[in-house]
Amino acid sequence: QVQLIESGGGLVQTGDSLRLSCVASGSTFSTPGMGWFRQAPGKEREFVAAIDWSGVNPAYADSVQGRFIISRDKAKNIVNLQMNSLKPEDTAVYYCAGARSQEVVVVEGDMAYWGQGTLVTVSS
Repeated sequence: QVQLIESGGGLVQTGDSLRLSCVASGSTFSTPGMGWFRQAPGKEREFVAAIDWSGVNPAYADSVQGRFIISRDKAKNIVNLQMNSLKPEDTAVYYCAGARSQEVVVVEGDMAYWGQGTLVTVSS
């Protein structure tokens, strides 16, 4: 069983930065592609960022390109999401997700493992 535990959410102001972390554990966990998705109030969950097994091939949603940075520490099974220049529209529950593939996975339906989510609130 694979477990993903997110941390780092909170309340910030417009323009602030925040870093989310996701720790993965489980006897079958290797180094799959990992990603972050988010769900804003009243909206469907959407893709934010993803990274492959090597940690050198990221992908971003257009809405966060240039502001968010995804990275991973393979030795510690940690995936981070550095969020800069935050906007009120970034307010959402952020979910860490893991794929069975080692490649970059950006489709929600292709993710096999999910964390419980961490809330990020950006005030104007």
